[in-house]
Amino acid sequence: MTTTSFSPVFVSGEAARAVFDWTDAIRALQSAYARPIPPRSTPPRTVAVAGRTWLRTLPAVPVGGRYYGAKIMGMAMGSAVPGVEYVIVLFDQETSRIAAFVDGNLVTGFRTAATSAAALDRLAPGGAARLAVLGSGLEATMHTRAIASVRDLTEVVVFSPTPERRAAFAEAVTRDLGVPARGVASAQEAAEGADLVLAAARSRGEQPILFGDRLKSGATVVSIGSTIPEQREIDVSVVARSDIIVCDMLEEVLEETGDMLAAHEAGVAFRDKSFSLADLMSGKIDERLNSARTRMYKSVGGGLQDIVVAELILDKAIAAGLTTTLPIEFETKR
Repeated sequence: MTTTSFSPVFVSGEAARAVFDWTDAIRALQSAYARPIPPRSTPPRTVAVAGRTWLRTLPAVPVGGRYYGAKIMGMAMGSAVPGVEYVIVLFDQETSRIAAFVDGNLVTGFRTAATSAAALDRLAPGGAARLAVLGSGLEATMHTRAIASVRDLTEVVVFSPTPERRAAFAEAVTRDLGVPARGVASAQEAAEGADLVLAAARSRGEQPILFGDRLKSGATVVSIGSTIPEQREIDVSVVARSDIIVCDMLEEVLEETGDMLAAHEAGVAFRDKSFSLADLMSGKIDERLNSARTRMYKSVGGGLQDIVVAELILDKAIAAGLTTTLPIEFETKR
């Protein structure tokens, strides 16, 4: 009698970086969200909390994919060296076994930016565009490169409160993407005249940094920085000005983000103009999209994005010989 070994593999952050491709990830996400998505296949994130320790889980079973699983992240803020680690656990639908553990730190940045670009590609008017970037951190960096893979950028204007950081960001954009870029001293100056506005930096004190009266007619906003009730990024005037709002996790965005809670408290009506990312990708809202002037995509992140991108990275890493087979095997309950 013979038995088959099912040892899982590990994909490091370095391996994920080596094989990742923006275009492939964006197309994979567009395809995943264009399929019918059963509600129970992408349940809301859960957060377990005790004192200063928290654990967040984002599960998903993508339709049509080989793998399913969850991203898990946690932090004990009272520990000697506090920090957040992310792991994506992938199960193989063909064997029902644990197939891989993927370091989720970089994947989280990749999937967030790739999903934003996938949405923007369908949401924003086509053609060359000027991009305003509010923020100069990892998310702003990744989003700029993801957006550049779906739009011809004529200029990137970045705001960061630290002059040295915005100058370094602009220099890197020009070096890496060949796009003219410059830093400015305020979010308002960056947003004025921009076709695309990326809000990827909450201000100190959780005060809004982007206002509706600074947006040109026809602008498209991507907002990723307010994901829980305590966080603020965009003013309620941006919500009021937007003719259509697309959300990756509709109920979570509308009911659990500080920006939308503030808009609700201010009496801004947004329910009838808010739609899911699946509605956008499936073409369900094309007619409404055609008449919209100001458009917004707002994100909190979801497990479907993690699993779709992790599957893509796992397949590429296996093909490139960049996975590490772990010397373990799990017992299977039958």
